[in-house]
Amino acid sequence: MITRRSALAILAGTLAAPALASPGKSPAFAEMAYAGHSPRNLMDIYLPRGSGPFPVLLDIHGGGFLTGDKRDLAVPQQVLDHGVAIVRMNYRLSNQARWPAQHEDVLSAAAFLQSRGQELNLAPDRIALGGRSAGAFLAVSAALSMVQAGRPPAAVVNFYGPMDFGSMDADMARLGLKMHRPPADSAESVESLLVGYAVGERRQEATAMGPVGRLNAIGQGVTLPALMIRHGLIDNIVAAEQAQHLRTAWAEVDPHAEIDFDLLAGEGHGTAAFGSQKVLGDLAAFLVRNLRIKADG
Repeated sequence: MITRRSALAILAGTLAAPALASPGKSPAFAEMAYAGHSPRNLMDIYLPRGSGPFPVLLDIHGGGFLTGDKRDLAVPQQVLDHGVAIVRMNYRLSNQARWPAQHEDVLSAAAFLQSRGQELNLAPDRIALGGRSAGAFLAVSAALSMVQAGRPPAAVVNFYGPMDFGSMDADMARLGLKMHRPPADSAESVESLLVGYAVGERRQEATAMGPVGRLNAIGQGVTLPALMIRHGLIDNIVAAEQAQHLRTAWAEVDPHAEIDFDLLAGEGHGTAAFGSQKVLGDLAAFLVRNLRIKADG
């Protein structure tokens, strides 16, 4: 039987990849409280060189909703070099609070940046939400809520995130890969621990709460932000078909939205390519296009 502890151990072993290096750069503003729900409601802000105000990437860590910290990931110098500030946040983990607490934390962080950004030399109207793995799920989920509330982000970034809990196991089975994680349908999966029920027993509900289900419920005619997706083709934690589901659902709601999509051959979950010059350069270029950054930075 897979327990919460064993699920955590599996995640800790599988998510430690070269792309998840220590940042090596000090934030301009550290441990800033953006909400009061939990001691984890803190953010760090990394500013590029220059006078600002700077557009912002709110970059959300992964860890299966069960582990992880805002300083786990390297700060991409390519993004800073193009004049984009990077904000890293912690949120309540699933062993502290169940869904939608994590969603509420991301919305609180985005609202903090939009309302207080000018004090921090940031441009409140030029914010992108992004994340890796579980963090990507949170980024896309929050972005959809912001769209529905009439204060959308300028862009959204999904690096190898789950997007429909209800289809995760079927997607993996179709790929024929040996799953390197507890099945999502299991009561002990990180997805089930997040929502508080076994995904396999309430599949329709598990799909409806995620980005793909929400997009399908929105229907056509809503303007969506630009979307960047990168996913590994041999990811045996979150199948690449999850990226395809998001791409399809996004385009069906807004056929005119930019979707910068690529599946990386030979790459798994958070493997080295996601920290490469190519992928981070693509990220910087996507942000330059959509955060209205002049060519001279």
